[in-house]
Amino acid sequence: MRDDPTFVEQIQQDLRDVRWLGPEEIRSRARRRGQRKVMVATVVLALAGVSAVAVAAPRKSAPPVPPAAAPSASPTRHEITTDALLQPADLPQEVDVQLSQSGLGEPVLLDHMLGACRTSQGRSDGWQMSILSRSQTLVPKRAAAILTESDGLLTQDLYRLTPDAAIQLLATMDDLVAPCAEWNSVGGYKVGGATGTGSATHRWAVVQRDFAGDGAALLRHTGSQPVDQKTGEPIGASPRPTTTAVVRVGDLITVLNLGQTGTELDLRRLAAVAARRMCIAANPAC
Repeated sequence: MRDDPTFVEQIQQDLRDVRWLGPEEIRSRARRRGQRKVMVATVVLALAGVSAVAVAAPRKSAPPVPPAAAPSASPTRHEITTDALLQPADLPQEVDVQLSQSGLGEPVLLDHMLGACRTSQGRSDGWQMSILSRSQTLVPKRAAAILTESDGLLTQDLYRLTPDAAIQLLATMDDLVAPCAEWNSVGGYKVGGATGTGSATHRWAVVQRDFAGDGAALLRHTGSQPVDQKTGEPIGASPRPTTTAVVRVGDLITVLNLGQTGTELDLRRLAAVAARRMCIAANPAC
């Protein structure tokens, strides 16, 4: 036989020389090892900017109190969800949502004709640009499949702007409409089988302010009876005044228009409801 122990014999000898730990010592070492792992995890989480409260080992004495941090700002809202819009239940009449859509980088359009008035004078249309938007049209329940503009109960456009642009929109509205306090429009027309060139006088004015949200305005448009330029004969029916409500809540602007049966009192009431709905999406939060 060889004097050197075989591999198996060496293992058996090493095992005889091992001092096996008692149960209490094994548990003690396990506790100390677990505490070291928690300490390492705590340091790693702290460096990553994550609170380690949930993994800290229980202590009998209170841990050192870190310096007080400044209160964090409310999280910034970006998306405009549909629950920030007026809901069918907000209207006195049963409605269906005929159209709902969203967009990016859309102009805050107050009135197509007002924009035409300004650009006809060589001015910009004056619209502020939004970051994103959501719009809807509410129509009566059981409405006809083909709708005209007057069939709708309400149209609403809801825009998110930069905070400064949202504030500026309402602050400068009087300046926006001033060039169109009285504007004579001329253009071709077709009514039934008759065609020609007609003219009409349009007027815009801000008639009420600060009735909803962080700021609001009622923009009223009135137009004269259109007439044929050659004959002076009236064209079609005399137009009804229309009113647009513009409401700001934080960085949100909503533009509301009622159908032909709505009144300015109805519009102001819905503007106040719309402002409360907008709170869930506004920055800063209401």
